[in-house]
Amino acid sequence: MSVTFDDRPCILGEGPLWHPERKQLFWFDILGKRLLTREDEAQKSWDFDEYVSAAGWVDRDTLLMASESGLWRFSLATGEKSLVVPLEAENPVTRSNDGRADPWGGFWIGTMGKSAEPGAGSIYRFYKGELRRLAPGITISNAICFTPDRSCAYFADTATRQVMRWDLNSETGWPEGEPSVFLDLNEDGLNPDGAVVDSAGNVWIAQWGASRVAAYDPTGKFLRAVTIDAAQTSCPAFGGDDLTTLFCTTAREGLSTETLETQSTNGMTFAEPNAGQGQPEHRVLL
Repeated sequence: MSVTFDDRPCILGEGPLWHPERKQLFWFDILGKRLLTREDEAQKSWDFDEYVSAAGWVDRDTLLMASESGLWRFSLATGEKSLVVPLEAENPVTRSNDGRADPWGGFWIGTMGKSAEPGAGSIYRFYKGELRRLAPGITISNAICFTPDRSCAYFADTATRQVMRWDLNSETGWPEGEPSVFLDLNEDGLNPDGAVVDSAGNVWIAQWGASRVAAYDPTGKFLRAVTIDAAQTSCPAFGGDDLTTLFCTTAREGLSTETLETQSTNGMTFAEPNAGQGQPEHRVLL
């Protein structure tokens, strides 16, 4: 059983990012419109006027942060943000969701309907100043992550209960061909949410509603699961000084009053020491 890393309950915790230069975890409460972190033992957060969901690191004091209207340069030192590129800013139906930096310095970001409207979302890549739509018609964008050998990306539309694999160009990181099914969780009734790839190429997937993060090898074979003391696990990240701690965000959204009363840890952020060996998060090049 994992331990509680931070006891602030998020309505919809998401987007954990271990900053390799700061040795610090950042994560979001999407519906709470805030970015959270811990500096040593002190809890810290920033509030926003719109939904925020994911980030990559640019330098020690700067994040590239995704919101419902754009990608932003965000200063951890001053709390100021400046727009890099709009993201479906003209569409009031959608917001940003899952995202992660790729090995080339690009940033992949998914969108979805604020009420999970079928097919309302897309997955994009921001690279060298260009925001390009990669996959339209996504209901709940999730599981964006990359293999350490740069051969492929993974992503999921949680509504399909399938995790997809997409070959990447070794020079540019742009997808090639069509994505294929890496993992079909329909038979198991599991909902793939956020995911991260460890240094051995194993995919660690938060499974919404199953109180766990499950690891699968590069062939899709189930390896093991880490139990999380919350019903709705949303996204994992490797961190800690040696990248062997598995962090996981969770959510309170949609849970009954009874469930919240009997399991007060729902929405908190958790840590499992010595879970595996992660790879460092890639720097976003702006």
